Amino acid sequence: MNITPELYSEMSKNASPKSNTKVNVPVAFCVGGGICVLGQILLTLFENYGLEKTEAGTWTSIILVGLSAFFTGLGWYEKLAKHAGAGTLVPITGFSNAISSSAIEAKSEGFVLGVGAKIFTIAGPVILYGCSASVVYGLIYYFFV
Repeated sequence: MNITPELYSEMSKNASPKSNTKVNVPVAFCVGGGICVLGQILLTLFENYGLEKTEAGTWTSIILVGLSAFFTGLGWYEKLAKHAGAGTLVPITGFSNAISSSAIEAKSEGFVLGVGAKIFTIAGPVILYGCSASVVYGLIYYFFV
């Protein structure tokens, strides 16, 4: 069977579930905003207790990553993402969820060949391209600014 791009697009549209954008967008906005508000509350609390801004930011990030991994392990993050969609992809918590879920799925294969190998299927490209981009941007900054 020869499938043209138009036929594939039509088949994809028919197979995809219908989404209610008028509901999904505000829910995603509120959930993502709620995660950000939690981060801001933590940051403000740490600063009010005497931590420097960079230390407060570090602890805020650690707590958000830890909570995301914990809730992923309990299966709560997936349930939240089912209803909130893109709102749970707030960068630091969404990345933590992606890494944690791939590690949890590979647990049955063992810690070295399962968790150890699968955890980098998500983190590896981000680390690679993040480091590469920082080198390129650093060179541009060094030579042109």
